[in-house]
Amino acid sequence: MPAHTRIERSLAGDAPWLFLSPHLDDAVLSCGALIEAQAGGREIIVASLFTEATPGPHTRAARSFLRQCTHSSALDLFEARKTEDNKVLTEMGARPLHMGGVDALFRRRRLPRIGNPAWGRVRPGLPHRYPTFRFDVALGRISHAEKALINRLQGDVAELMALTGAELLFCPVGVGKHVDHLITREAGMAHQQNLVLYSDFPYDLVSGPDTSRLDRLGYVPWSWDRGLASKQGRIRQYATQAGSLFPGGKIPPRAETYFVPAQGN
Repeated sequence: MPAHTRIERSLAGDAPWLFLSPHLDDAVLSCGALIEAQAGGREIIVASLFTEATPGPHTRAARSFLRQCTHSSALDLFEARKTEDNKVLTEMGARPLHMGGVDALFRRRRLPRIGNPAWGRVRPGLPHRYPTFRFDVALGRISHAEKALINRLQGDVAELMALTGAELLFCPVGVGKHVDHLITREAGMAHQQNLVLYSDFPYDLVSGPDTSRLDRLGYVPWSWDRGLASKQGRIRQYATQAGSLFPGGKIPPRAETYFVPAQGN
């Protein structure tokens, strides 16, 4: 491990850090221990990108997700999730920002103004960009139709970097291949001089990062293992999500993994 990584150099100061979170829990799941440890000495901003749902009809995958979260209304669920996120991050000393993007399970594509408008009710997968989880959301492939969304998010991130003066920008590395995580990573890739990638927990319990991509970037792993017990409690505060993410109730105390430029890069 390099003696002086990008994170270690920044730890010596008090400049702001900006974390990009795909959803309303991912930053705490993956980076909560580091966030809470640093929030007392620097400004920590957590910008969650995909914080909204759409009204029904929903796909089977979306309905399954709602059942796992014990909610019948997607709109009510996401209001509850935003409330959870505000409470958790504020208690940790971080500043939450909810950017208003629609979660992939609920994101719709534009259909031509022809045909029977009832099709979307009869076949709810038809208007949705990612109608299944396994073969769409978690396939590891961003739809070509998301180009405009990515461009907009890149502009949003550039604006946030300028407004906050963030020294480091933390983005998911994309373990688990969830499309929203991959899009979030792409939203931050223009800021190579500031970029730190984080391993996506709990996906990284069963999968690993794209090592060939990390090799091309010249990035190496860096670990943070302090405050993990407190982090478990923070994760449980996301009550709408914790039960489905950890069905047995046990949250493994796994050290957080980050990927940073090798020394000299």
